[in-house]
Amino acid sequence: RKAMATCAPHKAKAHIGPSLLASDLANLASESERVLKAGADSLHLDIMDGHFVPNLTWGPPVVAALRKHLPDAFLDCHLMVSKPSQWVDDLAKAGADLVTFHLEAVPTDDLSLEGIVDKIRAKGMKVGISVKPGTPVEALAPHAHLADVLLVMTVEPGFGGQSFMADMLPKVLWLRNAHPEVDIQVDGGLSPKTVDEAAKAGANMIVAGSAVFVKGQDPAVPIAALRRAVERHGNGLADDQLTPVPGGGAA
Repeated sequence: RKAMATCAPHKAKAHIGPSLLASDLANLASESERVLKAGADSLHLDIMDGHFVPNLTWGPPVVAALRKHLPDAFLDCHLMVSKPSQWVDDLAKAGADLVTFHLEAVPTDDLSLEGIVDKIRAKGMKVGISVKPGTPVEALAPHAHLADVLLVMTVEPGFGGQSFMADMLPKVLWLRNAHPEVDIQVDGGLSPKTVDEAAKAGANMIVAGSAVFVKGQDPAVPIAALRRAVERHGNGLADDQLTPVPGGGAA
């Protein structure tokens, strides 16, 4: 595969969000605390309804329970659901900070895309819009200015542990060139091995599940590696300006 073009240096801050679906689900609060102490910026909660995607996960009650345990955590709720607007009020009550809905789910909703965005904003939450691998970036382009976060899925949504789809990165590069300031999130198959390509394309918000939640491994190590990739390849920082490696080694 030929090397892809690289984005110009941008100022969008590196933001690492461990995906809780990959954690030990019986110990959700302690797993969340562990990654936040290890330097995570947010917690990524995949809310799936068994309709929009074939899997079923959790909903507002779990978000509310986490909020109670973690009053200061940034809770990033990724709605992989049909009729996304019906969950906005409950997620706001539960304490969500960012609600990302799928462009492909808009036709199932009673509200227009703008209506969904307005409903989320009216509740004081940030807005994300996501596209699946099969959706061209041109479909997102006219609405990109409405969102705080643009999420480019780098796997088919619905299940964890899939391989990273590098052929999604031209979407990221297109969005970064068009919107130098916006937060661009990538989700699916991200790890210290795959993050460099995503960072070079312009992604600054990195969602990672199985790479962060490894039994017996300090999550600070992959979290720092993901952050350093964005700082190096996205923000154009020199090695001595990067976030230090845990334990003082080099990366």
